[in-house]
Amino acid sequence: MTQARDAAGRHPQTGGMSPFNRRDLLRSAGVIAFAGAAATTAHTQPARAAAARPGFAHGVASGDPMPDSVLLWTRVTPTPEAQPGSGVGPDVQVHWEVAEDSGFLRVAARGSVRTGIQRDHTVKVVPTGLRPGTTYWYRFNAAGATSATGRTRTAPAAGAAVDRLRMGVVSCANWQAGYFSAYRYLADRGDLDIVLHLGDYLYEYAPGEYQARDVVVRPHDPAVEMTTLAHYRRRHAQYKTDLDLQALHAAVPFVVTWDDHEFANDAWSGGAENHTEGAEGAWATRRDASKQAYAEWMPVRFEPGGHIYRRFAFGSLASISMLDLRTYRSQQAASVVDPAIGSPARTLTGDAQMEWLLNGFSSPATQWKLIGNPVMIAPVRFPSTLSAREVGAVEQLLGTTTIDGVPYNVDQWDGYTADRSRVIGHLRDNAITDAVFLTGDIHSGWACDVPADPLTYPFNGASVAAELVCTSVTSDNLDDILGSPPRTTSLVVEEAFKAANPHVKYLDFDSHGFSVLEVTPGALRMDWYVLSERTDRAATSRLATSWQVDAGTQSVRRAQ
Repeated sequence: MTQARDAAGRHPQTGGMSPFNRRDLLRSAGVIAFAGAAATTAHTQPARAAAARPGFAHGVASGDPMPDSVLLWTRVTPTPEAQPGSGVGPDVQVHWEVAEDSGFLRVAARGSVRTGIQRDHTVKVVPTGLRPGTTYWYRFNAAGATSATGRTRTAPAAGAAVDRLRMGVVSCANWQAGYFSAYRYLADRGDLDIVLHLGDYLYEYAPGEYQARDVVVRPHDPAVEMTTLAHYRRRHAQYKTDLDLQALHAAVPFVVTWDDHEFANDAWSGGAENHTEGAEGAWATRRDASKQAYAEWMPVRFEPGGHIYRRFAFGSLASISMLDLRTYRSQQAASVVDPAIGSPARTLTGDAQMEWLLNGFSSPATQWKLIGNPVMIAPVRFPSTLSAREVGAVEQLLGTTTIDGVPYNVDQWDGYTADRSRVIGHLRDNAITDAVFLTGDIHSGWACDVPADPLTYPFNGASVAAELVCTSVTSDNLDDILGSPPRTTSLVVEEAFKAANPHVKYLDFDSHGFSVLEVTPGALRMDWYVLSERTDRAATSRLATSWQVDAGTQSVRRAQ
């Protein structure tokens, strides 16, 4: 069972990381002043160093923890001219060290690496030979300048008995639509083992194209839709000047995957809805540029030419399989009644990734099989009781067209039913237990069963898995589109969706925020936290609801 929470909704320190002051993460060689200046100027131009001395304006980060290693990241600005995406600046030698204490008295590993314009002056290193299940501190140095100190943690040893895994779960953080208060609250908790980011870490749009209702809270840099390598690099750099995001990266290792907006809206293997071939260059060039910038700027074990789908184990308790549902997918169906939706010739995952996913389900090495799933897998039927205005708002939110009784979103697994049937059939036929899909993308919170047969569920059809969907950090949701106060008009829409889809147990179309997932041998529980106002830097946070999956049940229920 999950542990008690204090009045602020935090867990007590029982086996997790120790409390950590987020401002301590930014104290080192004037980094607070350097990063603060960067954050205030990033909306008009990339942050500029205050002097010729190298600096670390974009913070530090770690990711992809394994029992004996973890990836460490930073970006160095060697001269004022060497700005992200500029393609100028000298090569620089960057030294790094990892220690078992925050004072770096017990150094566990150290080394150096050279970086330059070929990597946009970013640095990724993977210290090895670390101890499993251990907290470490790390920092970088270049020509006498020292970065902020970050903290990270290796995964438990393979097969080790683990009594708890706790993670933040986030998705859909649009710079233009608000402030990243969700990241601040996660950074301040001090009890997370990892942060799971399920995609849309950043958005491709120009200022005025996608924001908070009709207000650009803070405009994107560069002030154009990103289509080139320089654009993608500058946009990544801008996001990493946000102090709340910097604090979270420096406090907890991330495990990430991408969705469409890291490329362009509704991306698929050969193009995207938000890409005009020719006028915006060739899709292959734009796609490769976005992947290169992602590899450079994210704390992820991915380099161009490889694949980002990968799996992590946390002792015998849980594995996390991170999916890539953009690189290999067939083009979205033309409409919700297109017969191509069910064609086995079309794919969402690609053959190799599908085999890898199914093999992971069948592994006996871990109890809980968690899937980092960028788009929703549970089937959703569109209710027939909504007004034209409500229908239009849902269509705008979910980017789809609708017909009564037909899957509403051809961009998610509903548009690739042959692949979904293969996954569901494998879970059912092999009696796989404790599979849970963790999903982002749709700017709303859901807790669902994944039925073996939605037409007979719940009477003659079992659930083969559960799905828990986190809401957006800042991106618009239904009340924003309707222009209505939160938790008013949307309540009617939510009840209609739940009535048409009995496997959907919880739905919140309005809130922005984050989730916290706790995994124990007996149950998996997700808490949804909502923000008071995404456009307010001082937004408050509150626990809205909790749902859990008991071991062996494949079904969600409200947590007590």
